[in-house]
Amino acid sequence: MTAIQTIAFTDQKPGTSGLRKKTRVFMGPHYLENFVQATFDVVGCKGKTFVLGGDGRFYNDRAVQIILAIAAANGAARVIVGQGGILSTPAASHLIRLNKTDGGLILSASHNPGGIDEDFGIKFNMPNGGPAPESITDAIYQRTLATTEYHKLSAPDVDLTRLGRSHAGAMLVDVIDPVNDYAALMESLFDFDAIRAMFARGFRMRMDSMCAVTGPYAVHIFENRLGAAQGTVTHATPLPDFGGMHPDPNPTWAHELMAEMMGPYAPDFGAASDGDGDRNMVVGRGIYVSPSDSLAVLAANAHLAVGYKTGLKGIARSMPTSAAVDRVGAAMGLTTYETPTGWKFFGNLLDAGRATICGEESFGTGSDHVREKDGLWAILLWLNILAVRGGSVAEILAQHWAKYGRNYYSRHDYEAIETARADAMMANLRGKLPTLAGQTIQGMTIAAADDFSYTDPVDGSISARQGVRVVFDGGARIVLRLSGTGTSGATLRLYLERYQAGPNGLDVSVQTALAPVIAAAEEIAQITAQTGRAAPDVIS
Repeated sequence: MTAIQTIAFTDQKPGTSGLRKKTRVFMGPHYLENFVQATFDVVGCKGKTFVLGGDGRFYNDRAVQIILAIAAANGAARVIVGQGGILSTPAASHLIRLNKTDGGLILSASHNPGGIDEDFGIKFNMPNGGPAPESITDAIYQRTLATTEYHKLSAPDVDLTRLGRSHAGAMLVDVIDPVNDYAALMESLFDFDAIRAMFARGFRMRMDSMCAVTGPYAVHIFENRLGAAQGTVTHATPLPDFGGMHPDPNPTWAHELMAEMMGPYAPDFGAASDGDGDRNMVVGRGIYVSPSDSLAVLAANAHLAVGYKTGLKGIARSMPTSAAVDRVGAAMGLTTYETPTGWKFFGNLLDAGRATICGEESFGTGSDHVREKDGLWAILLWLNILAVRGGSVAEILAQHWAKYGRNYYSRHDYEAIETARADAMMANLRGKLPTLAGQTIQGMTIAAADDFSYTDPVDGSISARQGVRVVFDGGARIVLRLSGTGTSGATLRLYLERYQAGPNGLDVSVQTALAPVIAAAEEIAQITAQTGRAAPDVIS
């Protein structure tokens, strides 16, 4: 027996566009239901088709069933859901585009830890496969404030363990293999024969999926399709608490991979991905590749992959990302766009055919094949480049820096700062901006200082107050912004950059090369005094 229930509630639990809270908050009465009903009220549901899945973190399985029941009660025609409720974020974006659906609901808190006492998240992606724009997310938020009831199908749970078609009331539910369509897309973009031959010649790789969603994708693609040795992928089984790991692919949290790659028996290539599969870290034997350098190398060599052999339409980077890729774009005669942080800004450029490859410094890189950043895509493009060019990661980086010069770059994260203190620090810094230009600090003269504002070249929308920039003569730069990706307090992200022309750059470590820029940031922003933090929690 099935029936549609209308459930009224009076306690308001408003969320935000891409709702990310502690898991227990989502498990509370009506919280998830309010957000899902508000989403369907805004985007429409009756007669529509959606994609649904998530990264497998705690509560993913229950949340999928709740969403299916609400979709059915609101008249959805069909939902395509990954087996077991599993879909990586880029795979979900691809499925939305491949099946020409009306959008999709993606369950993830990205790179945040998982578990009943950790984080959970949900967001709506549009028919183009990309995150909903602010006009939609703001409308969803306002609707959550006004919603007093939701509609839900009263019926047994859908069996998500079996592939195939079933029904939830009158709604079709198609349970699909979460990997196959995505793997086929990757094979259409990259020279799998060349990569397969490289592995056959003895090339060794280590892929750390951090007990998160890319495990099944990585095993299928690297070990089964490309012939990498069995066991190449570690932490390959997605777990509700990510095995207690923090699924953020940076040198701090992917420490097992870093130790192996810097050790005496390191394989040729190392990589890691995050909770929902949209971020990546690349490491060579004895050398870490910063996300900004990775973006620049990928853009300079993308033509070596079959999917990009005709060249790029343009390049886009987030404002905090280093200017390394700008030098590549200039040499190739391409426009390079500088956007606020957030993949939705890239989506407009990709849809308009103005850019092909996009990247941000927070380990996110992608192209116009989907409308999300894509960790495995970036790793496969690196493998394609290595297979065609030969040599090592270190040699490719050295050749790149010799040609373009080197942008020494690092991000310092100060996590879970008391929100009031973080806001006060940024307000104080913004107050200083008009007086900074022309000052000399740590031997460097400030050329310009502002709070970044972006006018979208496609739709003309304006996004203001996107991060404080302090630019020095000669190419050094400091950027400070508060991140909204955490669930406790505020995270201050400090981005540091210094340019040195080739061929060899500075024969010192990155942090040593950046020492005067780090000192200048402290002098200008007074981070220690304003936040009480003497050092960052994470350096990447």
